[in-house]
Amino acid sequence: MKRNSFLPVFFLLLISLLAFDAAAQTKSQLEQEKKENLRKIAEAERIINETASEKKATLGQLQALNQQINARESLIRSIGSEIRILDGEINVLRIVVSSLQDDLKHLKEEYAAQIYSSYKANRGNSRLMFLFSASDFNQLLQRLKYLEQYADARRLQAEQIEVVTKELNEQRSKVEAKRAEQQTLLNQQVRESRKLARSKQKQSELVAQLTKKERELRKEVEDRKEANKRLNTLIAKIIEDEARKSSTVSTAEAASAAEVTRLFESKKNRLEWPVPGFITTPFGKQQHPVLKRVTIINDGVDIQTEKGSKVKAVFDGEVTMVAPVAGKNNIVMIRHGDYITIYARLKTVNVKSGQRVKENDVIGEVYTDRDGKSELEFQIYKGFTKLNPENWLAMK
Repeated sequence: MKRNSFLPVFFLLLISLLAFDAAAQTKSQLEQEKKENLRKIAEAERIINETASEKKATLGQLQALNQQINARESLIRSIGSEIRILDGEINVLRIVVSSLQDDLKHLKEEYAAQIYSSYKANRGNSRLMFLFSASDFNQLLQRLKYLEQYADARRLQAEQIEVVTKELNEQRSKVEAKRAEQQTLLNQQVRESRKLARSKQKQSELVAQLTKKERELRKEVEDRKEANKRLNTLIAKIIEDEARKSSTVSTAEAASAAEVTRLFESKKNRLEWPVPGFITTPFGKQQHPVLKRVTIINDGVDIQTEKGSKVKAVFDGEVTMVAPVAGKNNIVMIRHGDYITIYARLKTVNVKSGQRVKENDVIGEVYTDRDGKSELEFQIYKGFTKLNPENWLAMK
């Protein structure tokens, strides 16, 4: 038996280990995605229950349900990716098991052949007779060396059989474990798919009910446009006033503002969310969730959250305005150097104009409307330029 006859199997084992290590990293990422999607599903469920307690179909219910459906679809995709990874791992393990089975078979055949050859060569004679029948002392030494080499070869063969048998059993156990893990994921995928089907059915029913309320929904759209105009007018005035003030500040004050600007910019894609929840209306122009051929223009993002949620400052800054705005409830504006963040639809406010605030300081409580929807409007400006808050908030 040659010592290098098992190198292909060991190379295969090494490759499989490397593949499993890469798969483990991917599976770890998928597990994180699953946890985050499960968190989003649970969060949306709580909000759905809050809005559903009003016993009527509302946009808040639909938006929370849409969020839950999106999160569940993402969860099902993650589960599917895990199942495919396990398929690949199981296939690699099967190849390894097959190779080990072949090697074990060959090892046993060669070991049996060695024993048979030994018996045939000696024809039942003892080793002592084989040694002492040597014609001279040199032949005796050669025969003794031959017997030692032969014993070593048989011992090595037996050890290799034991090693391969052990490895084969371990690989078979891994296959069974992977199959069990895969079955668990398949069961979870089926459960989530059923829940998704029920949610989509509920979604269709909600859309149908809301469609019957077209006049009311159109009025809400018009009311929102008017409220946006009032807010934009107020924001423009404040920004103009701030711009005039900045032209008269001292060098030290200008340097301080520039540093705050730099620090705020360094937090792009990493700003804390002002409230927990999910975005129901993104930045810019988009289709109304129910009304056909009706578009909505959003100057920031709307974040639906739970009733009583505390609104927090996303970064250090100075409160430049606290005011009620019709259709927006209370608003708070905070300056961060050249940047401004705006928080609208607050039930209560905890800060006042001119006050310095730190990141995560509570500035108020979110307002809950008569339909049971709790939603914060959040905007970011640089000068007069409206920015997309999704490009600034941390990924969830």
